[in-house]
Amino acid sequence: MKIGNFEIGNKCFIIAELSANHNGCIDTAIKTIHAAKEAGADAIKLQTYTPDTITMNIKSNDFKIQGTVWDGKYLYDLYNEAYTPWEWHKELFSVAKKIGLEIFSSPFDNTAVDFLEKLNVPAYKIASFEITDIPLIRYVAKKAKPIILSTGIATKEDIELALREIKKAGNHDIILLKCTSSYPAPLIDANLSMIHRFKEDYQVVVGLSDHTLGITAPVVATALGAKVIEKHFILDKSLGGPDAGFSLDPNEFKQMVEAVRNAECSLGSEDYTPNEKILKSRVFSRSLYFNKNLKAGDIINSDSFRSIRPGHGLHPKHSDSIIGKTVKVDIKKGDRVSWSVIN
Repeated sequence: MKIGNFEIGNKCFIIAELSANHNGCIDTAIKTIHAAKEAGADAIKLQTYTPDTITMNIKSNDFKIQGTVWDGKYLYDLYNEAYTPWEWHKELFSVAKKIGLEIFSSPFDNTAVDFLEKLNVPAYKIASFEITDIPLIRYVAKKAKPIILSTGIATKEDIELALREIKKAGNHDIILLKCTSSYPAPLIDANLSMIHRFKEDYQVVVGLSDHTLGITAPVVATALGAKVIEKHFILDKSLGGPDAGFSLDPNEFKQMVEAVRNAECSLGSEDYTPNEKILKSRVFSRSLYFNKNLKAGDIINSDSFRSIRPGHGLHPKHSDSIIGKTVKVDIKKGDRVSWSVIN
């Protein structure tokens, strides 16, 4: 599966989530894209909605946010503050492509999908809270592009229904992201063991959409098999804004990228075959060496040899096999035991 020019699976696909971190300024958005590239991101992701495509301007308790960092705000007001103007998209796509950064978005309704299709997006992200929006998922799936599906609020039934609908549309390029939809999310709630569970249960590419503080979760996720890491990215936390509190700045993001790359490098491959370095190091393993001088024809007994370092002699597993045999030639203490000198 490829997203743009990036082959998913060879190494972690690291996504910098712009979200609301432009703070209503296109220059900040452009600078953030450049900073994400410099920090080692493989992609920048936008969110494509307007307040009216995602909610209604209703000032009732149903529409008032409770229990999050945005407590007390009404949904419409939050999204009016956070959305990325659609008229920016073309320029932001152009900027990202020029510097070799993949760019795509999360649509929140069919009009956003239609709009993004005109920009030739290489993939779509279904946000955690939209995993229950089956009509939207069906519409996106029919575009025959890779779908990154986030699972923050999902039950097992939600996940399986979404996957079923995507596949029913003939789309099998699916990436399933573990996500905890808290902002920020405590590490204790990350439940990263589900990354392996997702891979086993659904046979799809797996990853992490992370809202925890710091870089621990992405590194652990990589060790557990994540092939996609998504993290909110901000040019400077002093800019503030709705997502600043759980976003990484350029230095932190760069540290995360380096840690993820080191983690995936350390994983290696599932192969018992020793590499060249290991083979060279086997010289320090134990092997059999003669422990005394012997004359040709002498019988080898248990005192005739020892299992010692270095590893140039006969493998110690042959210790019992050589007892009672005779030597063909004169032996000096410290000579290697080898089949060539044993009758």
